[in-house]
Amino acid sequence: MAYTIGQASAKLNISIDTIRYYDKQGLLPFVSRTKNGRRSFTENDLHLMRTIICLKNAGVPIAEFVALRLDGDQTLTTRYQLLKDHEANLKKQLNDLEETLSYLKFKEWYYQTAVEAGTEEIHLVPGSQEVIPNLANQYADHLRDTNQLAELDRFENVRDYRNRD
Repeated sequence: MAYTIGQASAKLNISIDTIRYYDKQGLLPFVSRTKNGRRSFTENDLHLMRTIICLKNAGVPIAEFVALRLDGDQTLTTRYQLLKDHEANLKKQLNDLEETLSYLKFKEWYYQTAVEAGTEEIHLVPGSQEVIPNLANQYADHLRDTNQLAELDRFENVRDYRNRD
């Protein structure tokens, strides 16, 4: 079955302008045209555009990847390694985001308990602006007490990682 640019846009959930941009950038050399010069997309074309969208979202240089693909089987190892490298980078980004989210949840707890107490002083060394040394332990206890064991595990990993220095 052949699809118009509008149908391809709807199926891929991207704008027609995005498809035109990809085409003008030379990223869609596989798309054929009708006698009238209109783009005609096959299921395989849609699959390849999904790949381009995925690569873009993963931060893979799309033009480089498409050029390598057009070079054929001699670039299989290069393409594979390019994807593996970006996979490792994405995993690191995900880990960094999980750590950030876990720490953010800790700070939310900090402020929630301070709001409930009507003062931040519950978390400070008396007579100072320093946070009490065992505050992270109090938060860990809170997570245990409220049975948030998955969050506790993430928080402990963040704490262990930050305390390695």
